Amino acid sequence: MLSCYRILDLTDEKGFLCGKVLGDLGADVIKIEKPGGDDSRRRGPFFHDIPDPEKSLYWFAYNSNKRGITLNIESSDGKELFKELMKTADVVIESSALGYMDHLGLGYSILHETNPKVVLTSITPFGREGPYKDYKGPDIVVHALSGLMYRIGDRDRPPLAPSYSHAHLIGAIFGAIGTLIALYHRHSTGRGQWVDASTQQGLVFASSVEFQAVWALYKEIQKRTGGNSQTLQIKGGKKISHPLLWRCKDGRISFNLTLGPSGEKGNKALAEWMKKEGFDPGFLGHLDWKKMDWSNIEKEEIEEIFQIIAKFFLQHTKSELFEASLKMGFHIGPILTFEEMLKFPQHIQREFWIDIEHPELGTTITYPGGFSKMTGGTCGIRRRAPLIGEHNMAVYEEELGISRKDLIDLKQRRII
Repeated sequence: MLSCYRILDLTDEKGFLCGKVLGDLGADVIKIEKPGGDDSRRRGPFFHDIPDPEKSLYWFAYNSNKRGITLNIESSDGKELFKELMKTADVVIESSALGYMDHLGLGYSILHETNPKVVLTSITPFGREGPYKDYKGPDIVVHALSGLMYRIGDRDRPPLAPSYSHAHLIGAIFGAIGTLIALYHRHSTGRGQWVDASTQQGLVFASSVEFQAVWALYKEIQKRTGGNSQTLQIKGGKKISHPLLWRCKDGRISFNLTLGPSGEKGNKALAEWMKKEGFDPGFLGHLDWKKMDWSNIEKEEIEEIFQIIAKFFLQHTKSELFEASLKMGFHIGPILTFEEMLKFPQHIQREFWIDIEHPELGTTITYPGGFSKMTGGTCGIRRRAPLIGEHNMAVYEEELGISRKDLIDLKQRRII
């Protein structure tokens, strides 16, 4: 759908996903690396656990659908080559420290002078303005300053960082959104512009309804409740921990016990299923679920209910519990492993998983497909991430018309 656009990708890990999203939508994304390859190629995990800049699964994941060239934009000749590429580009995306592009003489004013229609998208931790604009922003710092980290973890323990660094992925996604809007605006006006994407503000925006809105409306700071339970207030002002994740025979499921009229049908059905299985539901089989409410239930009663449900779930698999919930009207979600995700029938039916050839590895690797399906175009992976300088000849010689002799000279001088 974006096949008419060319993107020059100068990003590091803070912006890789921006170029990938645009590439998944069909844009010709040219990933520009320093001679010898990007440092992130040395980030694991690696294919077959062999450390190699051409075998980084991290690189494979975030740079698929891109072509790859090498170019030293800090050299004078490299800058001139970049400006030549700029004449054919629609978008430049970068995630360098504030002022770096200006220092090189490749800031927005110069790019705009070279190509007035170009869109420059800058993805930084804190944006181009404000007292934090010059600060470095590792993932853990940006996550903490977004306020989101405060809500992660258990109430009686300190906040936790997520197990996988993903704050900058959010910033990159918002960078892609801003780029698309700027291209649409250019279609109407003929003018490019500078898109300023702040990772921290992207995280604040993504969590604002759930967290910031509570403070704005009620002046209440939401507490940490842990990922596998929530704290509820019951009769007498006492508080209990309500489990959300439950063990079963082959793993875990999610289940939220709902009281009152909204939970009556499902809770009755669950108790009846227990009886049919020959399992004693105890007093669950006699409760008036419609009249029950967290405010009128004793702590001992709810703890017994939890114990009965937990014991019953342990006698069944995720699949059995899920299928029964669909038939009986109570809410259960199987917690799938990565292996189970590959076999998940919904993904299979939608042909979500795609096998991509890696000739240099002598095999194929299974990738996630597109984030959406469209009747008017395609979205998803078409080719693997580029090798170091894989498309130098195609871009420099065939498209820019640089002679083979000059290319050899540029390579020897580590310009490309």
